[in-house]
Amino acid sequence: MSDAIESILHEDRQFAPPAEFTANALISSEEHYQEMWQQAKDDPTTFWGDLATSELDWFQPFDSVMEGDMPETKWFQGGKINASYQCLDRHLTTWRKNKAAIVWEGEPGDTRTLTYQELHREVCKFANVLKQLGVETGDRVTLYMPMVPELTIAMLACARIGATHSIIFGGFSAEAIADRNNDAQAKVVVTADGGWRRGKEVPLKTNVDNSMEKSKSVQKVVVLRRTGGDVEMVPDRDYWWHDLMENASAECEAEQLDSEHPLFILYTSGSTGKPKGVLHTTAGYMLGAQMTSRWVFDYKDEDTYWCTADIGWITGHSYIVYGPLANGVTSVMYEGAPNWPDEGRFWELVEKHRVNIFYTAPTAIRAFIKWGDEWPQKYDLSSLRLLGTVGEPINPEAWMWYRKVIGGDRCPIVDTWWQTETGGIMLSPLPGVTATKPGSCTTPLPGVVPAIVTEDGEELDANQGGLLVMTQPWPHMLRTLYGDHDRFIETYFAKFNGKMYFAGDGARKDEDGFYWIMGRVDDVINVSGHRLSTMEVESALVSHELVAEAAVVGFPHELKGEGICCFVIPKGDIPADEAKETLRQHVRTQIGAIATPDQIRFTPALPKTRSGKIMRRLLRDIAAGRESTQDTTTLEDQSILEKLREG
Repeated sequence: MSDAIESILHEDRQFAPPAEFTANALISSEEHYQEMWQQAKDDPTTFWGDLATSELDWFQPFDSVMEGDMPETKWFQGGKINASYQCLDRHLTTWRKNKAAIVWEGEPGDTRTLTYQELHREVCKFANVLKQLGVETGDRVTLYMPMVPELTIAMLACARIGATHSIIFGGFSAEAIADRNNDAQAKVVVTADGGWRRGKEVPLKTNVDNSMEKSKSVQKVVVLRRTGGDVEMVPDRDYWWHDLMENASAECEAEQLDSEHPLFILYTSGSTGKPKGVLHTTAGYMLGAQMTSRWVFDYKDEDTYWCTADIGWITGHSYIVYGPLANGVTSVMYEGAPNWPDEGRFWELVEKHRVNIFYTAPTAIRAFIKWGDEWPQKYDLSSLRLLGTVGEPINPEAWMWYRKVIGGDRCPIVDTWWQTETGGIMLSPLPGVTATKPGSCTTPLPGVVPAIVTEDGEELDANQGGLLVMTQPWPHMLRTLYGDHDRFIETYFAKFNGKMYFAGDGARKDEDGFYWIMGRVDDVINVSGHRLSTMEVESALVSHELVAEAAVVGFPHELKGEGICCFVIPKGDIPADEAKETLRQHVRTQIGAIATPDQIRFTPALPKTRSGKIMRRLLRDIAAGRESTQDTTTLEDQSILEKLREG
């Protein structure tokens, strides 16, 4: 049996960038892209060295560009730099000092705008607050906050004094906070009384209080007043943000930090065991965030840019805060849910703020489709000039809907593939150059040298699915897992003896050199000896008019080894049982008999995290009829699991 993953999805539609977009694009020709990509591959020292010299502000120049091979590569050794300075101070001597850095909208409708100068002032003040609380260069600070400007202020204040921030997404439980505090040995926690989510208060301070008994390293807690709810303040431990900021000095020099100084830890869940503390360092990460966001989003000085992610995830780190601000962009932040108070909220904000670049997740796009075209059609979306997707592979039909209904058939779509571990975008169209194909993340960015290989590391031919690996180091790659370097090597490099970074994703490369992500290798189903990507079966289902969203998992099957179980959210009411046979035949017609579903289960909802990711491992347990032992603390709605088990 071949260990290649069989590709059963075929897509022939192709869309060239509009001529007007190309004429004004930062990278506007295939020749320019190829020249950059080839130089970065053949001579990475010159390519990255020149960019680091011209694009980053150094207190002290670096001695070397790159030292060591994967997985022990170090970048820009000897250089002194500061990420907060890169995002703020360098703009203050230009016209951008009075430009909006953050345009923020709270869920209840309250708004704030901070210019680069105002943001700099607040960051300096909070940096002095942290110093006053005993935080020193090298300490770790936990940030567990709602999507408010103070979260960005706290991040950049940590970076300013060289404290390593560890942001915990606001959906995590007290137990999860304690685990992360202990792993990072956090000295201070910054939180809020609460945050708003669909009109309800999320009890952030209460969760922090409940984590404190197990968080032995934490000495102080800073609390932002956001909702005005009652909270308990522990004397000599808890302090109100506004009290500390009232008399804090607005003067704080940025620390001159080594290029490899730890900028942040971000915990990413494994399917088993404790969370992994992915560690990113300063200079390489900043160069990656700055350049990838400029190449992919083709920023213009007048752009208003909105990435809808939460800052608690890597997308928010790189493409709400560090990448956009380093480029001097106006970045929109929104606190709440996309369907509160109604399903038109995102489009209302696009119209209100005249958003030009909109970056969101395929799960959100599929929800928009389910809610109906009438919602975006109520609003003026003509300001949009570029759309992006992030988080997981997007099925072609959702891509086409996004292009037509949101982009008015005029906006290029940048479908981006990357991970917490890669620090920044790795595979993506360049919007002024790449002729896009629905569902493909197309080509690697300069400095990214991928391959599709077998389990033995042999490179596969075109249109053969296999393991997606990176064969060359890049500046914004993770450096280690905090406190567990052995696990870092084992997780990402051991499979191919340290020679290649293995992403955990399956993919194929087509005859044009375009990459198609086939989902996590964990999500491959072995049906009668054929290894099939669940993402491709999901894509076939969603192409049917009955289906709003689908999640496909494998389950034990006595004849086939594994069977295909499909959880389907229908458009409208739950249809009659005959619809299951209709969908079976549809999948069979679309991609072949081998992919015919064994089970189709209609459901009004799927188990998702608050960031919109489907928790497929919980669905695998349900499909197999076994009790789940998985962590469910990040689920948006716990009741969905019970309904799925019953139904």
